[in-house]
Amino acid sequence: MSSDLERLRRSAKLLKKSYARGDADALRRVKTVVPELKELLHADFLHVVAVEQGHESWPKLKLALETAGMTRADRAKRLRAALYNGQAWVIEKLLAADPGLAHFDLAVELALCDLEAVEARIVADPSLATTEIHGRTPLVHLCFSKYHKFGDVPPDRILAIADLLRNNGADANESYPEPAGSGHRVSVLYGALGHAGNMPLAEWLLEHGAHPDDNESLYHSVELDHLDGLRLLCRYGVSPSGTNALHRALDFDRIEAVRILLEHGADPNEGIEHHPGGQLPLTFTSLHQAARRGRSGMFAELLLDFGADASRLWSGHSAYEMACLYGNTDFARVLAARGHATSLSPAVAVLAECAGGGTPSASVSGMALSEEVRRLAIDIAGRPGELPYLKALMAAGLDPAAANEMGVTALQAATWAGLADQVAFLLSLDPDLSHRNMYGGDVMGTVIHGAEFAPKMAGAKHVTCARLLLEAGAVFPQGAADGTGNEEMAAFLSEWREGHSAGHVSS
Repeated sequence: MSSDLERLRRSAKLLKKSYARGDADALRRVKTVVPELKELLHADFLHVVAVEQGHESWPKLKLALETAGMTRADRAKRLRAALYNGQAWVIEKLLAADPGLAHFDLAVELALCDLEAVEARIVADPSLATTEIHGRTPLVHLCFSKYHKFGDVPPDRILAIADLLRNNGADANESYPEPAGSGHRVSVLYGALGHAGNMPLAEWLLEHGAHPDDNESLYHSVELDHLDGLRLLCRYGVSPSGTNALHRALDFDRIEAVRILLEHGADPNEGIEHHPGGQLPLTFTSLHQAARRGRSGMFAELLLDFGADASRLWSGHSAYEMACLYGNTDFARVLAARGHATSLSPAVAVLAECAGGGTPSASVSGMALSEEVRRLAIDIAGRPGELPYLKALMAAGLDPAAANEMGVTALQAATWAGLADQVAFLLSLDPDLSHRNMYGGDVMGTVIHGAEFAPKMAGAKHVTCARLLLEAGAVFPQGAADGTGNEEMAAFLSEWREGHSAGHVSS
């Protein structure tokens, strides 16, 4: 494999040199694959070579060569990871090269939702229904598989597998430690609902006794692009108390999700006491959250109607002052109309001028700043179309290196959201590219994770952000191309590694 890959790498380099000289054959080869000629990158020449070898892209060619050199057990491990992460292109290639890999073990068959194969194994040995495989029970492998999203598997076949496992001892409340060896466990309900988005399987789990209050599922249900999971959990009596689901719902401009939570007992005055992912405790109320997340005045009306207390302070600020600080004039207008306007501190008054890119009348350097004020740029950096506001905040004296309670900087917030223009501006301020947040992620880890999991925003360009970061000197994340479920990001990382690594970094 190594010699074949090296030969193809050299072929791409030679093609690049020939193309630069204007060689007619090189021009023909490139134009055949890249009809719209442009300023080509090394990755484009790798792509041409891959297509000539019969593959859709360089990552797919590389995967074929790499897996050819693996043991069968290693290829099966790679397949299980792809099924968990939803890497359709990896699954397709692995199974096309070795169709028998689909029956390597029970874990693979479960993740592929292969009813007949699973049934044959369980009938032969019923104890397999509850025996851990690679550290996870069979029901975990089924519930965390994303194969149903693209594998054209009828829901009734998946539910038949679940029935088979349950009839042989599986428990709808099973879980596994995440990370491995930790005391924090994630349930199969979260796997089906929040991780894999498999609503029929999530409903089956609840019907068969899964506890909806698993400290994960409700919080993540509001991140889905539909309300089915949220409504399902509410139908089974989930308690919003202590879940932070209301605060998370206010991160999105979907008022119906907020209404559902409030109607099912969410307390609009409850602060964040803990977080399923381990974030540090916070105490701002839903009004503060809605104000700082740019929600409209309709959200203010709804929260007030459900008893939100506008007199509560967070970091010394009222919800009205918070709305002014974040340039949320519609929210502030509703609060004022309901009699909840308050005076602005000197720092807030200056920074409120920055909203929309206004020129600050003074610098906040030397002023007494609350933690919320210090971290304002971090929230703004993660919002699309806010480059003028972000520039104004920096001009007003905010520190671009400030981090929030999760250790996230403005640059990390912008990379997570895929906002290339804001990333470019923040890079011009010479940030620390090695900074890690409380999860251990640096800027490259953040942009890779964001490409797959960040809420989809119009104009998000995670690959462009990744390129800007690497060009600025960010450390290339070895192995990252294998772990992302975003094929575009996987292709970029693989091709960048080929074109920029001295001696070629091994994956």
